[in-house]
Amino acid sequence: MTRRAFVALAPAVIAAAAQLPAKAEPVLGDDGLYHEPWFLSSFLDLRDDLETAATEGKRLAIMWELRGCPYCRETHLVNFADQEIASYIRANFQVLQLNLIGSRKVVDFDGKEASEKELAEKYAIRFTPTFQFFPSSSDGLAQKEPMAREVARAPGYLKPRHFLAMFRFVREQAYQHGTFLEYLSASRG
Repeated sequence: MTRRAFVALAPAVIAAAAQLPAKAEPVLGDDGLYHEPWFLSSFLDLRDDLETAATEGKRLAIMWELRGCPYCRETHLVNFADQEIASYIRANFQVLQLNLIGSRKVVDFDGKEASEKELAEKYAIRFTPTFQFFPSSSDGLAQKEPMAREVARAPGYLKPRHFLAMFRFVREQAYQHGTFLEYLSASRG
């Protein structure tokens, strides 16, 4: 490209760059949870959410949080603030945010409705943040016990490198061949 062509193209490039959204920042909601603008906006029917994610070529993850949780805050302000991590997750996952003690009604994969708190108990969610990851299809999920519906779980805070690795572990379906710790060990070599 010649210098003259570059100079002629510069106003169009600057105008296009101005149209790009600014870095999306989490917002602290009235519920005391940080909300990422790119999190899944849902009618809280997990079957529909999984189907929608699959249609888009993505996987469904649920992020369980609790008001005042320092590690939830860290996940938003450190892990999701890392552009490599946020870009990878946005490109490959739909993330549904649920409150460990919340009262919103959620329809589970088995068609049963429960509050967020009841659903957390059903799935034995004990720590925040906890990420649950589900298969790419809902086929047969309703017949499985709740814990057997997950393909992976990250209970508690993960440092950014391990956090991204967990999402890659799920996306690459490495859970079919071994544990997350084995995956981490193999990826270091």
